[in-house]
Amino acid sequence: MKAHLRVARPTDNLQAIADMYQKGLGLDILSHFEDHEGFDGIMLGNQGMPYHFEFTHHRGHEADKSPTRDNLLVFYIPDGEHWEKHCQRMTEAGFKLVKSYNPYWDRAGKTFEDLDGYRVVLENSDW
Repeated sequence: MKAHLRVARPTDNLQAIADMYQKGLGLDILSHFEDHEGFDGIMLGNQGMPYHFEFTHHRGHEADKSPTRDNLLVFYIPDGEHWEKHCQRMTEAGFKLVKSYNPYWDRAGKTFEDLDGYRVVLENSDW
């Protein structure tokens, strides 16, 4: 089975979150929509990749906060130089470098938190 993965989540900071992920992870805006039955959204990814992210905002409603400090998006980046550049881009994009809740991720990676409290790990290893 060939599949494409969409990771979707709500936010009260739609444009700011989209900007952070676009700049921090080097993603492109693939699509967006406004007022689709009260929802606005932005999809980010790279053409040809088997996944993308969708961030949505429901007009007139407040999004729930992030579930826990251990809900993670993890990217494995084996090349050390490439990994360092991505880590730098994350902080330049406004992600906050944080100590991982699970110490495993601090051994060969760095954990970054977005302004909604969701976390992204950049792991310097193969999966």
